[in-house]
Amino acid sequence: MLPGSERGLTAPRASDGDERSAWESGLATLHDLDLDAFRLQALSREPFEYLVVPQFVKREALARINADYPRIAERGSFPVAQVDYGPAFQTLLDQLESPELREAFEEKFNIDLAGRPTTTTVRGWCGAGDGKVHTDSVSKIITVLIYMNAAWDNSGGRLRLLRSGDDLNDILVEVPPAGGTLLAFKRADNSWHGHEPFVGERRVIQFNWVTSEGNRQIAMLRHHASASFKRMLAMLRPVRH
Repeated sequence: MLPGSERGLTAPRASDGDERSAWESGLATLHDLDLDAFRLQALSREPFEYLVVPQFVKREALARINADYPRIAERGSFPVAQVDYGPAFQTLLDQLESPELREAFEEKFNIDLAGRPTTTTVRGWCGAGDGKVHTDSVSKIITVLIYMNAAWDNSGGRLRLLRSGDDLNDILVEVPPAGGTLLAFKRADNSWHGHEPFVGERRVIQFNWVTSEGNRQIAMLRHHASASFKRMLAMLRPVRH
């Protein structure tokens, strides 16, 4: 069973008004994220819009955040509200929700994301059935994947952006899920992606801007139901050592 089934451990936070003022005044900074590298990285536009930023999470921050990363022992995506984590991980989540990051994505993808709801889920374990080729649901506008593994030597589990939906070897780019690398793409009917099978620990944060609050709620309900089902299965399985 996953620890902390109700909510994450959060660092002390200011009120919403104080937090907005901090971002607007420039007193809050994206100190864990290399936004300069993001801005400098060219956006690939064909056959859909995407970019890859190695070490988007700065090297000096990666170990600290990983020490506070949610302990997840089952496959699948879990809403951050359903897992426990420490303050360094909460700080990273706060930075993902910052106006500064949103504006950088708006400029890069030439899109207005103001007022668009967001969803954040985390993975900690990859199963044999993960990695099937898909495009993401139509309710997603931008998908952001941040890989939190320190290193990656396995040939499986490396996300591939693809030219087609029926050939996992028709590769645009292959991304090892390590080192704080960011992979972001604009969801499209041809934004195919998947990976070769891998079973084991595979840490990834998925952050999305979605089309509406209703779709955000539907996505979270689906993830919550899935998380509860996985916890029930975990209680029936032997503990993984």
